[in-house]
Amino acid sequence: MRKKKTWMLILTAVIVCGISSFLYISSHPNQMKTKNADAGAAFNALQFKVTKEDLVNSIEVKGKSSYEKETRVYAPFSGEIKTWHIKDGAQVTKGQQLFELDATPLRSEIAALQTSLKKQKLEADLANFKAAGPGGDSGSVAAGAVSEDDARQRFAASEGRKIQEQLNAVNDQSIQLQLAKKQEKVEQASFVAPENGIFLFEDSSKIPKSVEESVRIGKIVDLTRLQLVCTVGEFDVFRIKPDMLVQVKVDALKQKKLQGKVEKVSKFAKTGTDQGTSSAQFEVTISLEPNEQLIAGLSLSGTIETDKKPQTLVVPTLAILHEKEVYYVMLQTAQGVERRDIEIGMETPEKTEVLKGLNEGDTVVLQ
Repeated sequence: MRKKKTWMLILTAVIVCGISSFLYISSHPNQMKTKNADAGAAFNALQFKVTKEDLVNSIEVKGKSSYEKETRVYAPFSGEIKTWHIKDGAQVTKGQQLFELDATPLRSEIAALQTSLKKQKLEADLANFKAAGPGGDSGSVAAGAVSEDDARQRFAASEGRKIQEQLNAVNDQSIQLQLAKKQEKVEQASFVAPENGIFLFEDSSKIPKSVEESVRIGKIVDLTRLQLVCTVGEFDVFRIKPDMLVQVKVDALKQKKLQGKVEKVSKFAKTGTDQGTSSAQFEVTISLEPNEQLIAGLSLSGTIETDKKPQTLVVPTLAILHEKEVYYVMLQTAQGVERRDIEIGMETPEKTEVLKGLNEGDTVVLQ
């Protein structure tokens, strides 16, 4: 009997405790959820250390490589090319002969002009001889022997000769100028390189046998001086200054990294980019260090360093929150997580400078 009573009491106590626990949990559901949520939040929160490091602000650009210095070669006059002394892609030095033009037609034109000058001079001498001979206006005539009509004719003849002499002088000057220009062209028949570099034909598949005056034949490029020409938007153009350093990558050579420097920033938007709703684009020229693998026409990407602060206090940008004009972070302390207002400085997409509110080694939390 006593054993039965003991078991009955134990069973009754267990049932009472179970019912009490069930009733307590049912009456406090929010409190249990909050504890579970807090535990989950503490487990899932991202933590970041406040560190000191170099902070660099940059602008990414893309463009094509091109030769910084290109000297165009134009035909000095129209004619047949007698001899080519170089080939496409050949290295040339300043003063080296490139080609020789046939100047025979030009020399014939020079001879004709010289003949014309001589003929004009002989005609002028003949006219002066006739005027000075018998019957000329310089002959001796007895006083009162010249009629009024004769006087008029002699005056007209004298004035006519003066006008003819002026016309001859103008014509002579014109011919002399033509002769000088043609002589200058003849001297360029043996055409020499104006600069050092690599000579490239305008059309490498076809070497010209004849040329037209002032038509471009090719160009001489300096392979040691290349540049990256790119464009930036109106919100970036004021951040870029000459002499800023640029880290350049060659798209076709993933491991190849080059150093560059901003040489020029255009003060005018490219034509067509300042119309409508599209953002205006400005051209930036970046000089590149010499490299044997670098040629014109390659796709390049560059990173322009616009600002740099060495060993400054930084925190990941995504951990910074703001409320109107106030910036703050959630700081991990011994008592838990608390809000800490901060003052920020230079910003980049990855890191932001902290001027006040945090110390190196602090831990900020992003929940």
